[in-house]
Amino acid sequence: MRIASNVLVAGARVAGAACADILLDRGANVTVYDREDSERLQALAARGARCVVADTFDPALLDGIEQVVLSPGFPPHHPIATAADDAGIETFSEPELAWRLREPGAARWLAVTGTNGKTTTTTMLAAMLETAGLRTAALGNIGVPLVHAANGPFDVIAVELSSYQLHWSSALAPTAGAVLNLAPDHLDWHGNFDAYAEAKTAVWRGGQAVVNLDDPSVVALAKHTEAEVTGFTLNHPEPGQFGVALGFLVDYTGPEPVQICSVDDVHPAGWHNVANALAAAALARQVGVTHADIGDALRKYVPEPHRNVTLVEHHGVTWVDDSKATNPHAAAAALASYDSIVWVAGGQLKGVDVDGLVAEYAPKMRGAVLIGQDRALVADALARHAPGLPVVVLDGRDDAVMTEVAAHAAAMAEPGDTVLLSPAGASYDMFTSYAHRGDAFAAAARALTEGETE
Repeated sequence: MRIASNVLVAGARVAGAACADILLDRGANVTVYDREDSERLQALAARGARCVVADTFDPALLDGIEQVVLSPGFPPHHPIATAADDAGIETFSEPELAWRLREPGAARWLAVTGTNGKTTTTTMLAAMLETAGLRTAALGNIGVPLVHAANGPFDVIAVELSSYQLHWSSALAPTAGAVLNLAPDHLDWHGNFDAYAEAKTAVWRGGQAVVNLDDPSVVALAKHTEAEVTGFTLNHPEPGQFGVALGFLVDYTGPEPVQICSVDDVHPAGWHNVANALAAAALARQVGVTHADIGDALRKYVPEPHRNVTLVEHHGVTWVDDSKATNPHAAAAALASYDSIVWVAGGQLKGVDVDGLVAEYAPKMRGAVLIGQDRALVADALARHAPGLPVVVLDGRDDAVMTEVAAHAAAMAEPGDTVLLSPAGASYDMFTSYAHRGDAFAAAARALTEGETE
């Protein structure tokens, strides 16, 4: 599809700067808007981009603009998006631009989306593709920007796509796409759950849909797709499905069920990660990866950090970093994995209700330590559903608070307990990322336990 001569790029962080670079390489007249000056912005100006730094967006910047490339963080109600819409200007995001830049013979895309498990599934998939000898990479919402890899030296790429990125797409059509699960998230961005869920269906545009049969919301969406559906389930698979039988991951899409590997070969542990592995396997089979290569890749797979990772065991207490749990649905998977928990939670809930999560898992808790912007909402939910539970609410505003978190959690924990950082909220109120939050927790946990050993 045509890339216009006059393009506005909104946002000059990693994805936005990469888009502006590529557009400049192709001779476009590029205007870049950001609220803050940066080295990236200055570099783009040196290359000939018109760079505008302002707290508020001036609609006059759209004069003469034919296309707008929005960084994923810009919601549909942002003034740039609404002004472009009013002016009839086509708007899309970095993955859509990458798709449009693809040349004949470019790599096939296998896409992964869902509320949780995207990065784990995408990296599992990349491991399967690599084991099969294919030139590949895990890209999209992780790794290097897609625009730099659209025509790179790849046969197939594993692409993680967020609802933000998919909302701002129209032509993007992966060879196959998986929707892992759906739960309320990013409602402040999309406006409501239906809009959030609908955005996810864009991964099925290419005609092959991988669907979680255990998730009613995903199944409901799949009923309306014209794509060919391959389902996966944690139950015994029926013909045409991937599933689990006799302790093995099984592919029953052929005439007979084929065992892939043992459930015990999947790590990180947990049934949600078995589901992720099944989704990755279903995608890998779409491009001919053998069952043997899929099983071998899962046995050798090294999990990504901050996803239900055991940090240290000390005096019978296990400390676990699950900082990637940035919504209640993700936190539920971790909370379900342990019997007695000191819960470290809080952050930005993004308009999502935490009440159901607390009601279900409060009986497993020894206590809770709460931080972050919406800590009071979590505390209120705990007060309603576990009025006798010890709860500490901390007012720290930066990563130094984790020293206090570790001290209070250690005081609550007893042998056999798990101190679990699984926040159920985003991290940007106090940290630069969920990784920063997890690293701060890990450092505090290790400092405290090593200090006690001395």
